[in-house]
Amino acid sequence: MRISGLATGMDTEQIIKDMMTAHRIPLDKITQKKQYLQWQLDDYRSMNRNLRDTAYKVSDTMGRQATFMQKTVSISNPDAVGIKATSATGEFSGTIEVKQLATQASLQGGALVRTDNNPTTADTKISDLNGVPLSDKASITITAPNGKSAEIEITNDDNIGSVIKKINGNAETGVTAFFDSHTGKIALTSKESGAGQIKIAGNGGAADLLKLSNAEPKPTDGNLDNSKAYYSEGQNAQFTFNGLTTERSSNTFNINGFEVNLKQVTTGPVTFSSAPDTDKIMESVVKFVDDYNKLIDELHAKIREPKYRNFQPLSDEQKKEMKEKEIELWEEKAKSGTLRNDPTVASMLTELRQMMSSSVTMSDGTKISLKDIGIEPIKDFKENGKLKIDEDKLRKAISENPNQVYEVFGKPAKDADKGGIAAQFRKTVDNTISVISQKAGSTGSVSDSFTLGRTMKSMDKQIERFEDRLKMTEDRLWRQFTAMERAIQRANAQSASLMGAFGGGGM
Repeated sequence: MRISGLATGMDTEQIIKDMMTAHRIPLDKITQKKQYLQWQLDDYRSMNRNLRDTAYKVSDTMGRQATFMQKTVSISNPDAVGIKATSATGEFSGTIEVKQLATQASLQGGALVRTDNNPTTADTKISDLNGVPLSDKASITITAPNGKSAEIEITNDDNIGSVIKKINGNAETGVTAFFDSHTGKIALTSKESGAGQIKIAGNGGAADLLKLSNAEPKPTDGNLDNSKAYYSEGQNAQFTFNGLTTERSSNTFNINGFEVNLKQVTTGPVTFSSAPDTDKIMESVVKFVDDYNKLIDELHAKIREPKYRNFQPLSDEQKKEMKEKEIELWEEKAKSGTLRNDPTVASMLTELRQMMSSSVTMSDGTKISLKDIGIEPIKDFKENGKLKIDEDKLRKAISENPNQVYEVFGKPAKDADKGGIAAQFRKTVDNTISVISQKAGSTGSVSDSFTLGRTMKSMDKQIERFEDRLKMTEDRLWRQFTAMERAIQRANAQSASLMGAFGGGGM
């Protein structure tokens, strides 16, 4: 039982609270240090995320040959022929004359008639069609010009719509189907263009009932027997490319890393020629330099961030006495400088500066640096090694030899060869990420697996032990003050008794 100042008139609770505040000072210091380490850990992890994102971006752009092999293609008749670079490494020029475009094969069935002569719709059941009823295990087998073939089972419970769904739902048929309610006919079209025809075979009377059997070539004069099935053969594209007459099953195909799209039959040769797409390649290089300079700015700002030693992390008690804006401004100062003069980041920045000034060994053994293609570090030391671009020099290098520019950036590392700037950049950043991860871990890491985690875990144990001691100290103080109150109460009682006794004798 705690007795608070009844006999002495002292505010015992406040006195003990003030005494415990003094006892808590070492605990507050440990708690502040732990909070600071938590901020430091968060900053390390945020830096690692930024480094990883930048490294991936550099690898996916400057490390890919396709970035530097982008082409523009000039065509004398773009309405007839389209050409674009997809994976070309060399230039592409010549003539192309289109003799015939590729077409898709098709087949249209005869008109489907109901036994009751009502209009035939997609909901019409197979059993309601005029003709010989289906036998058990009826089906049609559809074979496309490309050789794909599939058997479609058909029952009397099916309707025309469900048959169409079965055909379209089977990728192996190689065709698409639709039912035209105006003519009452089923039509099939090959998914791919190319020479050949769609063939239909049937079991159990299905092909006959659906009016798809015994298809004949579609007459060119347009005179059709409404009850018969007709087919139109697909054809290959025929063209002459740089004097070579050849064919393709599609109007779109690839030659030497260029996608060719035939659009119209031509009356003569169409000329074409390719050249490096200097603007697009320039855009990629400029983006790399901008991202690199931004990263350098952010890293230098972080390791040079001032540390305000008079602004320590706030305790919960301190926060209670401050306004929200005051807390925000205070913690802005308290969080500053968590990575000041960090040796790992400083070492990486030094490596990056050296890398951007060094040469890359080309495939032919020559050595080329970024400076040779128009990119060099800014000489002002205050710029911390950021890069600047001589656009005219870079544009000239891209126009004359885009593959060389690619090698400067994207040449893969092999054995003792460090590779291009992108490969070196990725390796340097990955090494830094690894060192920081050993210190600060990553999201989901077990605290025992990284340095700061182990330190903070040790602090948690210190805090727990200290809080136990504070509880014992507080209990001891309360016992002491309570004992004092009881002693004074007894002394007061004795004094009152004596005074009462003396007063009684006087009377």
